[in-house]
Amino acid sequence: MTAERTQLQENVLAGLIEQGMPVVALSPHLDDAVLSCGALLTYAVSRTCVTVVTFFTEPGQAPYPTSARRYLHQAGEGDADAVYSSLRAQDRAALEPLGITCVHAGLTDALFRRHARPGRSRPARLLPELGRSYLSRRSHVTSRRIGSADAGTLRETREIIQRVAGSGASLVLAPLAVGGDVDHVLVRTAAQSSGAPVGYYHDFPGRRDSAAEAFIYRHDLVETRWPEPDEPIQASGYHALKLSRGAGTAFAAEVFYSAANPSATASSAWWR
Repeated sequence: MTAERTQLQENVLAGLIEQGMPVVALSPHLDDAVLSCGALLTYAVSRTCVTVVTFFTEPGQAPYPTSARRYLHQAGEGDADAVYSSLRAQDRAALEPLGITCVHAGLTDALFRRHARPGRSRPARLLPELGRSYLSRRSHVTSRRIGSADAGTLRETREIIQRVAGSGASLVLAPLAVGGDVDHVLVRTAAQSSGAPVGYYHDFPGRRDSAAEAFIYRHDLVETRWPEPDEPIQASGYHALKLSRGAGTAFAAEVFYSAANPSATASSAWWR
């Protein structure tokens, strides 16, 4: 018996997958789930149904604030719709050939998100930042705080999770929100309040985050490490560049967190 097989036998997530429990991975942005739990998804899809739900897959309408224009410049494309269309196509190309169901929810990325009624503000038309939910990436998008203007987005995200997870038992995996990106925090928060039993994946394995570690401690979560894949799913070009990961580079071992004492929780049925 290989060391990898032994590790999987001791892995509670692997046990649920072996029982045929459907897997629903919640991905804030295109490629987040692939980069963070691609090995688990690859393992699971030969044993059960796997769905990856990506929430923030659209750029919204121009004019765009400075931080969004900078993102487009880094992507080598001035047309936001073209960038996101390409990323959606790359996401489908990575997941669908494996048999993974790919759901794009069509919500607007935080970099581009507007207030609910920006058209009534003339200053917002002159200075796009004033009409946005988050003024800048560095000060606001990665602030860990969900803005008051995102109450509707949070509610919509929660409803999507409830629809996809359904009433049956599923292994629902949400981001731990390492790095503090508000869209990651938003998906994690929506998952917590959705009523679905939730486990958490460590966004982009290898990074440290004191706030995420505090979340783990506060909710008494225990760690499960997933074996590194022999042939990791390749990231799409832009995200690989952003994360300084080239084609063929081995990914770090994936890390997941679940309830330390599931029998004491109302949602413990998914662990039995």
